[in-house]
Amino acid sequence: MMSSEYIIDVNEADFQYQVLAFSKNVPVVVDFWAEWCGPCKMLGPMLEKLAIQANGAFRLAKVNVDHNPNLAMQFDVRGIPAVKGFRDGQVVAEFAGVQPENAVRDFLRQLTPTDGDLNLEKGLSMVNMGRWTDALKPLQQALKADPDQPRALLGLAKAHLAQGKPSDALVILRNFPASKEYTTAETMIPLATALATTTEEDIPLDSDDLLAPAYQRALKLIARDNIPAALDGLLDILREDKDYRDGEVHQVILGLLELLGEENPQTREYRKELASLLF
Repeated sequence: MMSSEYIIDVNEADFQYQVLAFSKNVPVVVDFWAEWCGPCKMLGPMLEKLAIQANGAFRLAKVNVDHNPNLAMQFDVRGIPAVKGFRDGQVVAEFAGVQPENAVRDFLRQLTPTDGDLNLEKGLSMVNMGRWTDALKPLQQALKADPDQPRALLGLAKAHLAQGKPSDALVILRNFPASKEYTTAETMIPLATALATTTEEDIPLDSDDLLAPAYQRALKLIARDNIPAALDGLLDILREDKDYRDGEVHQVILGLLELLGEENPQTREYRKELASLLF
């Protein structure tokens, strides 16, 4: 075992203090292992190296299951190596078997969030609550730590859209990195494009397009962050013409629903209403 103040051997006598109590202040990673276990000899040094690199962000506690069978039984260790992460006296993350280093780092990140992680979660929480201005600073801080963080980029694009800055949102959405958020970003591009390119001058006074003023009003409502009223107006347009502007209104509505977010209880109702209109 590497020598470090951040790595300790624990047993049944001191587990309560060295792991459970200690984890109320600093996360503790417990490595259940044994001398005869070949995979343990691969994983153990990796955990020790990461503990030293973390410089106290977490403690690594090593439990020899042969010497401490009651602990192995208490924490349902059925095979080794088994790794369990404790915070506030509880297991909050775990894995079994040898894992690649990047997977172990992801596991540790769950226990020891960085400032960038904390800013990301704060910013996304503000986005979910519709507190767009409050979301800007933490999301920008998260992107300083990781410029290609897709969740932060998507949150920032939403904040720009809701605050009437569609051109800023388009820069993000059109250059979005490959990720599971990519499809959502693509869905929001028609909304951002409509907001960025549509002005009052786009609607001539003698226009034969009788729905154009209603469409313009809806886009203005979006820019004023009155999304429910905008959605009501856009749905009224679809009632008149399901394929208005070659489906543009439909695409704008889909973008607005992504802007609202699935956590918003109104999103499901508007999705149902949209489906009833189109199908």
